[in-house]
Amino acid sequence: MKKITAFTAGSFRRLTILLTSLLATLLLYQPATAQPLSESSNPVTAAALKLVAFNNDSRSALDVQSVKTLVDYVLGSKSGKEVTLPQIQNTTGAYYEYDTKIGFPDFLQYSFSGQIPLVITSPASLRYSQWSSLQGKSRKLPGRWKPLAHNGKPVIIRGTQRDGITPDQTTGVYYEYDLKRTLILLHFNEQQVLVSISKQMNISDVGKKGFILGNDDDWNYYYSGETGSAQAGLGWVKSYIYDYFSVAVYTESSSSPATVRAGIFQWIRAGWSGINFVQAEHIIKGMKRHSKNLKSILESPNLPPPEQIAATYQWLSSLPPNELVAKYTALQQARLVLAVTSGKIKSPETKKPNALAHPPKEQIIDALMLEYLKIALGKPSLINKQIVLGMN
Repeated sequence: MKKITAFTAGSFRRLTILLTSLLATLLLYQPATAQPLSESSNPVTAAALKLVAFNNDSRSALDVQSVKTLVDYVLGSKSGKEVTLPQIQNTTGAYYEYDTKIGFPDFLQYSFSGQIPLVITSPASLRYSQWSSLQGKSRKLPGRWKPLAHNGKPVIIRGTQRDGITPDQTTGVYYEYDLKRTLILLHFNEQQVLVSISKQMNISDVGKKGFILGNDDDWNYYYSGETGSAQAGLGWVKSYIYDYFSVAVYTESSSSPATVRAGIFQWIRAGWSGINFVQAEHIIKGMKRHSKNLKSILESPNLPPPEQIAATYQWLSSLPPNELVAKYTALQQARLVLAVTSGKIKSPETKKPNALAHPPKEQIIDALMLEYLKIALGKPSLINKQIVLGMN
């Protein structure tokens, strides 16, 4: 009996030593991503910043390992879908992820096609968006993306983008700015991956006063053209977006039904008098605003096929300038009426010179395409189908 007891005690001591050694080894070699994402030393943050640097320098080589690090994080299990990122160059950062029930090829065609304007999938975020080549010549995104083979070479597209955004939900301020952009299509572990990188090129135009007309989900906005904010006490403010950069990872899922997982790393510095007033929750709120509307569009049973949307875009683009202006004037007048009836502006403001100003052709087409989308999805439009499409 004593021998058995001695043997058990010795075995226990050896087992304890073995487990202690194993635990120490696990702690020593635990994945680096176990570090909080809010720490600047986290390799996930470092990978995102490497891709921003790749976007900034067209001569640099793609660091595929950085892409893999981000894809692994986006697809990996985590305690939350929204995370505060470390401050980088005085910018505030946040991460957010969401799933959309759509096949990856269709997602690319609706969201990143030269035949479909970006406002179609970002109606609550973008007023307009225009893509150009780095040399300033007009160059559209691919009309149709081709899937990559398992060992296919990454497809890399570089360009610049001029964006005008919708009024902020809190301040009512809207901005216009230029971005340097890079899109990367890759194949990882039997999955297609698109990485979208953006970096603001200069300080934005001064922020201007705008209003959300009714529910934000109705996608109706008023743009005054006047510097300032619609928020009480801030009408005088001259605000700017000083800096902005982001890395968005979109990857297909093997689940059924088909799903696209999006993980977005975003940093912003904005405010006035050189002071950054952005907080992480502001960034997450903006990303939730975008994702909510994108999902409602791409998951809608009423969404027209991409070929039909592309045909409508091409038809509007081919119209004579006077016809486009007539359609846009009707839209502007409807916006003014809604702005007055909803109490956002007073009647005399509709007489101001810029009340019915006509923007460039591309912006007019984006605005009309948004009304077309509303009609297609069964949402109320500010102008009727006959005006938008010339049919009953």
